[in-house]
This record gives sequence, C-alpha cells and structure tokens, in this order.
Amino acid sequence: MLAVLDELITLLALERIEENLFRGPTQDLGWGTVFGGQVLGQALSAAVQTVPPERLVHSMHAYFLRPGDVKKPILYEVDRIRDGGSFTTRRVVAIQSGQPIFNLAASFQREEKGFEHQASMPDVPPPESLVSEQDHLRAHIHRLPKALHQRATCIRPFEMRPVDFEDDPFRPTPHKGERRVWMKTIGKLPDDPALHAYLLAYASDQAFITTALRPHGVTWLSPGMQVASLDHVMWFHGPLRVDEWLLYAIESPAAHGSRGLVQGSVFTREGILVATVAQEGLIRQREGPAAP
Repeated sequence: MLAVLDELITLLALERIEENLFRGPTQDLGWGTVFGGQVLGQALSAAVQTVPPERLVHSMHAYFLRPGDVKKPILYEVDRIRDGGSFTTRRVVAIQSGQPIFNLAASFQREEKGFEHQASMPDVPPPESLVSEQDHLRAHIHRLPKALHQRATCIRPFEMRPVDFEDDPFRPTPHKGERRVWMKTIGKLPDDPALHAYLLAYASDQAFITTALRPHGVTWLSPGMQVASLDHVMWFHGPLRVDEWLLYAIESPAAHGSRGLVQGSVFTREGILVATVAQEGLIRQREGPAAP
C-alpha cells in the first residue's frame, strides 16, 4: 500500500531541468486526461522549490486551460515575480506540446504573529465509525462499467471516508449541496511543511466540483455529464499534516450557465481550520454522450 503513496510523492517531487524549469511525469488514473489535483500539486511543488524554506505558501490561485495528456510529461516554468520583505510571489505555467495547459499564482510568507479567529468545524461522526469510499464502491462494483472497475477498487494514496453517501449512485435523488469527507494519506510522512501543503493541494480536487451536482439529482455517472475543473483557489491558514485525519467540509452555494461553484473548509480532528478552498467547474449535461 505504501508504494502507492511513495509513487505520489515522487510524482510531485519533479525533475529540475534549469533554474526555473521543472519536468513532472503524468499519472493515468483512468480518466483519459491528467487529474487536476496532480497538476495543482506539481505546480505548487515547482513554486516551492524556488522559495526560501522559511517562507510557507499561504495562497494559490489557478486556472485549468486545457486537458492534460496522460501519455506525456508536463513542463513547469516558474516566474519569480517578487521577493519582498515579508512575501514572495511566484507564477507557474504548465506546458505540454508547446501549449500552456494550466497556470498558477502562489504567494508565500514568513511566519508572523497576529490576530486569529476561525469558523467552527461541523459536528460529524469520527472517521473510525465510517466506511471508506473504496469499500462503498466495491459494494456496487457489479453495477459499474467494466472500464471503471480498476479505478474504483485500486489502492489510492489518500483514504477518503465520506460522512454520507448517495442513497443510490445510479439513481440519485436531489440532496443539499454539501459533502463532508474525512481524509488522510495511507502512511506516515516526513515533517516537511511544503510536502504536506502540495499533497493537500493534490487531494483538494477529489470529489470537489461534483458536490455542485447533488442539488440536481445527478452524478458524474449520469448519462451525458461533462464535469471539469475550471479554476481552483486555496488559502493555507496554519500548520497541517495530511497523514492525520482532516475533515473536508464542502458546500455548493450556486450554479449557473453550466458552471458550479464549490467551497471547502479543511479542519484538523481537533477542529482547527487549516485551509479554505474554492473552485468553479463545468457541470454540463447533454442528451448524448459527454464531449471529450
């Protein structure tokens, strides 16, 4: 099991080609295109490697421009926009076949003391009382297309334990546009704040935009659904560890024009808010098969 986690860490580590140029391998998760969380994590990793270690990421804003090709590596070009007294800013462009497929702006700050307040964590059952997402899918494996069997049952670097599941993922009914998920890596990790930050960026794109489908009684498995991330924003509020249980509290406040908006809050088990996430994504349903 830990080999899967090691593979992800290696995937996000990147190869330095030049001072501000990095190359990352791609991973085929069965979607046909590169998983958005992979590009998020790799781009943040590239930015981190050009910033002094005492400056930690506090925000990142990204746009998904084109689908990534799982058969080709991705180049990450870092622009060192600013190195100030307190803040450092980086811009990263991900490139495949000579075209940008993704861009990211990230800001880093040296540690400072100041005012503190936060929202409260939702009251949810502990992760030990819940079933993992994989175990839930295995119970429905006979109803999934064969092409999805391996993707549904394979070992993943993050364990996800949703607080509530769809009553029937193949016959969904409208629900409140929210989702609560406990998550953590399947193994322990080194005490490297940057590593935990870009692993959280990777995980933050999982089951995120699909929360905007819940009020409409459809899922990504519904006929004709086309679901894709358009942008992704994260704010990091304090120290975190992705190898300990984190609660991802997601809600969708709006959908319009075939686009859905989702917002997420990431809490430690002790109720400390460590990150806030937002994303807008394409949620288009067509009468025929979804467009590639």
